[in-house]
Amino acid sequence: MTPQLPILELVGVRKTYQTGTLTVEALRGIDMSVQESDYIAIMGPSGSGKSTLMHILGCLDVPSAGVYRLAGEDVGQLDERRLADIRNRRIGFVFQQFNLLPALSAWRNVELPLVYAGVPRARRRERAIAALGLVGLEDRIDHKPGELSGGQQQRVAVARALVTEPALLLADEPTGNLDSTSTQDVLALFAELHAQGRTIVLITHEHEVAEAAARTLVIRDGEIVDVIAQEEMRAAARRSGAAAAAAARLTAGLGRVAR
Repeated sequence: MTPQLPILELVGVRKTYQTGTLTVEALRGIDMSVQESDYIAIMGPSGSGKSTLMHILGCLDVPSAGVYRLAGEDVGQLDERRLADIRNRRIGFVFQQFNLLPALSAWRNVELPLVYAGVPRARRRERAIAALGLVGLEDRIDHKPGELSGGQQQRVAVARALVTEPALLLADEPTGNLDSTSTQDVLALFAELHAQGRTIVLITHEHEVAEAAARTLVIRDGEIVDVIAQEEMRAAARRSGAAAAAAARLTAGLGRVAR
C-alpha cells in the first residue's frame, strides 16, 4: 500500500527578514508534518515565530529556505497567482478578528469565498446554508453579525472557512476575542469538526486552548522545541492549577499571620 502523503510538510523551513542592516531570523529550521484528520496546536509566546509560521502555512508568505509542501505541492515554487488559488481552494482561515461584513446576513458572509470563486448564486446559497448547518447555526442564517453573540460570530467565520471544502482549517488565535463561555463553545465546535475528519491547525499562546488539540508543537525563538501529547498538556494544566491554588493558600495564610 502506498504511504499516505501528509496534508502539509515543512522541511528545514527558515524565514529571514532584512530591516536596514539588521537581519532577523524569524524561523530557524522548522520540521513538521500534519496528516489528514490531524488536530494540531502550535503554541508559543509573543515573538516566538508562530505568526510567521502561520503566514507560511497559510501561503500568505513563502520560506527564505527549506521546503513547504501542501497536499504534495511545493509551495515555494509557485507564483502569486497560484498561491492565491491554493489559499482559496485548499485552506480555510479562521482569525481572532471575525472579519464579518456587518451589513450582510450570516449566509451572505459565508458565501463570499464562493463569490470570488465564480460559483453560481443558487449553488452559493445552498452551500452557505449547509456550512452554517455544520456549525449549528441553521436557525441564524438571516441574522446579521450585530444580532449574534461573539461565539456565534466566530461560528459564522468557521462556516465561511469550511464552505470551500478546504483540505486544511487554519485557525489563528480563534478564541482571542471571546469570553470563557464562548471560548469553550468554539473549542467544542473544533472538537466536533475534528471528529468528522477535518484537519485543523490552531495557533495560540494559551495552554487551555492548545490542550484541546490532539498534540501541541511548542515554538520558541523560531524553533520547535517540544511536541506534547494531549494528556501531557492536561497534566501540565492540572499541575499549574494546583501550584496556583497552593500559592493562593500560602498568600492567604501569610495575610492571617500578618494580622
